[in-house]
Amino acid sequence: MSDTPSVASPSPPHIASGLLLASAGSIAFSGKAIIVKLAYRHGVDAVTLIMYRMLFALPLFLALAWWASRGKPPLTRKDWLGIVGLGFTGYYLASFLDFWGLQYVSASLERLILYLNPTLVLVLGWFVYQRRITGLQAAAMAVSYAGVLLVFGHEADFAGPNAALGALLVFGSAISYAIYLVYSGELVKRLGSMRLVGLATSVACILCLLQFVLLRPLDAATAVAPEVIWLSVLNATLCTFAPVIMVMMGIERIGAGLAAQTGMIGPMSTIAMGVLILDEPFNGWIIAGTVLVVSGVFLVTRFGSASAAK
Repeated sequence: MSDTPSVASPSPPHIASGLLLASAGSIAFSGKAIIVKLAYRHGVDAVTLIMYRMLFALPLFLALAWWASRGKPPLTRKDWLGIVGLGFTGYYLASFLDFWGLQYVSASLERLILYLNPTLVLVLGWFVYQRRITGLQAAAMAVSYAGVLLVFGHEADFAGPNAALGALLVFGSAISYAIYLVYSGELVKRLGSMRLVGLATSVACILCLLQFVLLRPLDAATAVAPEVIWLSVLNATLCTFAPVIMVMMGIERIGAGLAAQTGMIGPMSTIAMGVLILDEPFNGWIIAGTVLVVSGVFLVTRFGSASAAK
């Protein structure tokens, strides 16, 4: 591979297409919560719903893993242990906790909690690698969490005690994915991001299928409404596999830093779709909380790279 892309600045057409791809990927990722909430209206439970999502996504990620592995050296036992561990934390556990939490909280609150992920990565980096957290970063984190608490306080008024359970489950999902990000660096360098994503997500798909077999009778798979099936197909393709490809292609064109900033579109698009499709509430409290979360996370990511490099 040529070193030229890392030296030369991307051309304007690449910048435009990269921003478009990264933004579209962020919006597509955000649509997952909307589809999950729509599926829950048909009486399906989290175990069955995530099984269907991963069932339809598995062939796509296996194909991605095969394509990204062409011409690469075979995996070692250490590689496989890392892939299984990251697949469990980053995709299986994070996805299941997220689906479970969406039974109790709105799509808007779910997306804001997940958007706290960079702050969790920062805390884990301090805990695991003793990376310093600056005063500005700590203040930005406080702003972000204040925003989530603001939206949660409003939601608890109409969602009741289950809102706390749902928020904790989604927060657990964010922690699980942050663990994946913190520990995936070595494998990404050795295997490449596409290969690791394809393999780790395939592991997660298999774990979700196994979970269903262990926790539910097999005939439960045929007892769901037809709407759950096509919503799961949409979730697996448009909101799971396609965003991975779009974001990776966007990163290739504009770099990880700029691509990460397009992620700010995610909470906005989720809130908009929640209001328009799910009839979720929209008021000044949600606007204020969203502004606080997005602003705080922006500052954490803006000033986080220099600290992490120390």
